[in-house]
Order: sequence, then C-alpha cells, then structure tokens
Amino acid sequence: MMAEPSLQSVAGAIWTVGALCRAIADALQARFNPVTVRGELSGFSRAASGHCYFSLKDTSGQLRCAMFKRAASGLDFAPRDGELVEVQGRLGVYEPRGDLQLIIEGMRRAGQGSLFEEFLKLKAKLEAQGLFDASRKRALPVMPRAIGLVTSLGAAALHDVVTALQRRVPHIPVVLAPASVQGVNAPAELRAALSALYQLKTQPIDVILLVRGGGALEDLWAFNDEALARLMVQSPVPIICGVGHETDFTIADFCADLRAPTPTAAAELVAQPRQAWLGALDQAQRRLSDVVLRQLDRQGQRLDQTVAHLGRPSERMAAQRLRLAASAHGLQSAVRHFLQQKEQHQQRLASQLPTAVQRAWQQQAQRLERASLRLNLLDPHLVLARGYAMLSDEQGKTIASCQQTAPGQAVMATLVDGTVDMRVV
Repeated sequence: MMAEPSLQSVAGAIWTVGALCRAIADALQARFNPVTVRGELSGFSRAASGHCYFSLKDTSGQLRCAMFKRAASGLDFAPRDGELVEVQGRLGVYEPRGDLQLIIEGMRRAGQGSLFEEFLKLKAKLEAQGLFDASRKRALPVMPRAIGLVTSLGAAALHDVVTALQRRVPHIPVVLAPASVQGVNAPAELRAALSALYQLKTQPIDVILLVRGGGALEDLWAFNDEALARLMVQSPVPIICGVGHETDFTIADFCADLRAPTPTAAAELVAQPRQAWLGALDQAQRRLSDVVLRQLDRQGQRLDQTVAHLGRPSERMAAQRLRLAASAHGLQSAVRHFLQQKEQHQQRLASQLPTAVQRAWQQQAQRLERASLRLNLLDPHLVLARGYAMLSDEQGKTIASCQQTAPGQAVMATLVDGTVDMRVV
C-alpha cells in the first residue's frame, strides 16, 4: 500500500499552472457549488454569439461572470448596468487566464442598485422641473460655421469623432475643449469645458458635441451630474450627446438637444457629407441649366413669331414712310383749310365793322341825349321858374323848415331871376 503524502511533501510539490488552476477549480466546486449570489450588474454586454459577460459587485468586492447563450435565452427581462440581481451558478477558474469567474445558470431581479436608484431619483427630479421638455429642444444647424467638441484627450471617442468629421466635413473647423470623462474631477472639468465654449468669441460655434465611449454605470457617472445638466440646458447653441453605447443612458442624454447612440454617430448627425452638398449643388446646377435653356427656347420662339409678324424691315420702313407722307399731306390740307376759314372770318368782320361802329355811335348818342334830358329835368331853376323861391340863412345854408327860423332872423330868398333879402317877423 502506498502511503499518502504528508503536508510537507504536498507543500513542497512543484505545480504546473494548468494543474494548479484545475485543483483550485475542483476545490471551489467541492466547497461552494452550486452558489447563489446577490450583486449589482456592471459592464453588461451581449456578444454576437448570444453569450453575456458582466461583473457582479457590491461595496466590498467584484466578481467576473459569464452567462452562455442557452441560459441567457431564458431571461424574462433585459439586464442593465446598475440593476441589483440574484444569480445562480457555479464558481470556476477560467484556466487560459487564471481568472475566477462565475458561470451563471439563472438570473432574476432583486431590486435596483444604489447608483441606479440615485440616477432614477435625479432623472425624475429634473424631468419634473422641465429640463427634458421636447419643446425646448432645438434643431441642428444644416451647415455649422464651427463645431465645439468636449471629450478627453486620451479617449478613443476623440479619434472616432475627429476621423468622422475629417472624412465628411474637412472644411468645417472643430474647437476642442478637453475634459476628463471619468473620475471625481470629471463633472467639474466637463462644466468648465462647456462654459469655455459658451464664452468663446474668436470662433462662432453653432453646435457642440459632448462625447465619451462606453463603460459601466459608474464609468459614465460624470454625465449624471446635476450641475452639468443645468449648464447644458443653458447652452446658447444645440448640444448633441454621444455618451457610451446605444443601450447606455445618462442625464446628459436627456438634457441634450439630441442624443446619439455613439460618439461617431454624434459626429455624423452634425456633419452632412461634403459629397452630399456637392451632389446637391450639381443637381441644382442641372436644374438651373434646364430652366435657362427652356426660357431661352421660349424667348427664341417668341422672337421668331415677332419677326414673322413684322416682316422685312425695309418693307416696314416703306409702309411707315407712306403713312408719314399721308399724314404730312393731311396736315398741310388741314392747316390751309384752317387759315382760309380764319381769313374769311376776318373779311366778314372787316365788312361788318363800319356798320357796327355807326350803330354803336348812334346808340351812344341816343344814350347821351336821354341822360342830358334827365339832367335838365333836375335843374332847380326850372322849379324857381314856376314861382317857387329857395330860402337860405346868412351863412347860405338852405332853410327847408319853419323850425329853422326865428323872429327877426335875416333870410335870403332866391328867385328865378335874382335874390331878395328878407327878415322873419
């Protein structure tokens, strides 16, 4: 019978790496499996094969997990980062890397994680205050004069965005405002970068891209900052938020004027390809040329019709000369006839003038005779000749009433052939 090795001999044995991994896996299998674990989902992703990979974590630890397609197909919900779940599975060692991992055979919701609960509370608060209202969202500029970009200098998103913009709109300038996109200082740096673009005077910016690559909920937490959200809604220009992957949502996504599923998509949304504009210009040029040609054709037809209507210029001029000669002859005849009428009228007036003068002289002599007769009838001597006398006082003032006399007053009576001095008794 072979004796069992002592503790000393086992401790002194030299293991191969693979054998040690298998021994650890066997120990875990014997000690723990099957196992049920509660934790918060982080970094959840689903591969094209249908397998899911993620981590389970809590405040004191983190465990890498894999859930193969057969088990994943039995899920009755869509797992998301930040969710609190309970999983059943088997602990093991992934020997090619020597990583401890939990192979998940079942999963169910156990509540929301603390970060996700905080996210939901802030989302509900800002939504109630109107920061997410669709009415305040602005349309993107068709052709921006310049594009503002806020991201990290070391982020892959910077390369993706710059590459897309350079490919599609190399003629539009891009103003980069660098900022950390992860970590304790990231929210303050993001706010400072946005403020710098808001206040930029040297280059007019018409749209801002706020981008970052994908990650777990805690990796994207800087974009769930309340102060950043309030600063975004104060932007003087539209903001496109391209943070994370298509399934990732942050508070910044809801505050932005437009959310893009990825940083590259954000760049493509604001950058209409130059070839598209050139194609539109070519199409407009063709349309304009067609319109001009059609117009020239119509005008040419009108000109031909006009020429046909006018006939030969020489014939037109000859007809006009005839009309002009006829008009001149008619005018001369009209002038001669007018002058003849005026001459005849003058002769008639000349023949009638002596008779008219004689008649006028006789009429005036008769009027003078009648006026002389009326004037003679007013002569006071004719009245005196009938025996009347005219009295006057010493001053020569006519006395017409007895009340103008007084006893002893000297008066003078004018008769037809002289005057008589008298005194009133």
